[in-house]
Amino acid sequence: MEQRPGNLQGSESPLPFAATILAGQLAPSSIAMYQRDFEAYLRFAGSFDQAVDAATLARWRSHLAQSTDMSPNTINRMLSAVKRLMKEAAAQGYIGQEVALSFAQVSGVKAAALKDRIKQNARTRIEPEAMRDICELPDTSQLIGLRDSAILATLASGGLRVSELASLKCSQIRRKGRGYVVLVRGKNDVEFREAPLSREAHTRIAAWLAARPVDSEYVFTAFDGRGNDGKRLSDRPLSAVALWRIVRKYSLQAGMEEVKPHDFRRFVGTQLARKDIRMAQKALGHKRLETTVRHYVLDELEPGLTDDLY
Repeated sequence: MEQRPGNLQGSESPLPFAATILAGQLAPSSIAMYQRDFEAYLRFAGSFDQAVDAATLARWRSHLAQSTDMSPNTINRMLSAVKRLMKEAAAQGYIGQEVALSFAQVSGVKAAALKDRIKQNARTRIEPEAMRDICELPDTSQLIGLRDSAILATLASGGLRVSELASLKCSQIRRKGRGYVVLVRGKNDVEFREAPLSREAHTRIAAWLAARPVDSEYVFTAFDGRGNDGKRLSDRPLSAVALWRIVRKYSLQAGMEEVKPHDFRRFVGTQLARKDIRMAQKALGHKRLETTVRHYVLDELEPGLTDDLY
């Protein structure tokens, strides 16, 4: 595949490399995100000489902080993408090592300085009672309701990422002892890992697959067009966007706004951590316990916690 060079508007000397130099190191979806961030930087730089000057990256950092409403996490991700590409470009001989080193020394923005941009509802806590309400909403007398019921139960008990759920195949569901597991391979995993699956979720999946009038290797398939009957059912998997819409549809019906599929994953982490934090880590497939604790265990102080201290 021919490499697409970085595009500089108004420049006669475009950069001789693009995010594709990271092939074999990152997943294609990650490379696409790096390319978007890199192209944004190149548009700001405007010329070859400016693009390979680390001072331009520092000015871009200031521009993003002053002239946009991006969160500090987004800004730092974009800066890191450019620095990662410059490091790899030096390794492959496109630029000098001293240039890459100068880019590496450009610091990111401080989250505390832009704390007002961090969304308060970025992580929505779902209590077990609310999760039950959401999962009971699909009308299982209809084919699409059977599917959606199985989707919600799988998310609520498996802690899967939306990408893992979208690509889930029937062959990945396995019986283990008296229960069930799902073999999944996450975004940074080389091998498959076991994720939990409740007996209720397995029952709902079985009901959906038994009623589904088409054969497909994928568990959750899409309806073509606006019809919800079996005639419009396809054998292609649901997209991640479609899964987002399904979760949002039922969470809004349950009176909960801003709920995302990833909040179901945090729900699993939070509930399992109450029993065993190590099991929560293993279920979610985190290599570091700190990741589980920091991002997936939504602890809150309970009212009356100090009533009987003295």
